Amino acid sequence: MKISTKGRYALRMLVDLAENQGDGYVSLKDIAERQDISKKYLEQIVPSFNGSDILRTNRGYQGGYRLSRSPDKYTVGEILRLTEGSLAPVSCLECDPIECKRKDSCPTLPVWQGLYKAITDYLNNITLEDLMDNENRLP
Repeated sequence: MKISTKGRYALRMLVDLAENQGDGYVSLKDIAERQDISKKYLEQIVPSFNGSDILRTNRGYQGGYRLSRSPDKYTVGEILRLTEGSLAPVSCLECDPIECKRKDSCPTLPVWQGLYKAITDYLNNITLEDLMDNENRLP
């Protein structure tokens, strides 16, 4: 599994919004400048959050984006699933229940299930607030 630039930049964008949430709505231009990410790339990331309760938007003068919830209510796992899709290390784990015809006889399935559990447990226990806290040591 490899996290794409889209997932990494989405995390940086949301951490930036969390750090600047006291400023009201934040423009993508400002985020792009602070994070050294192309504004056009951020514009491609934003639609990943459509239909979720990740962002609030405001159009026009003083428009921009802000978080819908407090930073401690967002997990890295949630954000990466929205931007990357499944975090499963193998395709057979993308469906629940597992639909693979070899699931009952596959000697490697427990390895992939254990890895998937480790990945999701880890990423679901890190919040945006954790990423903002430079003193915090991540698990």
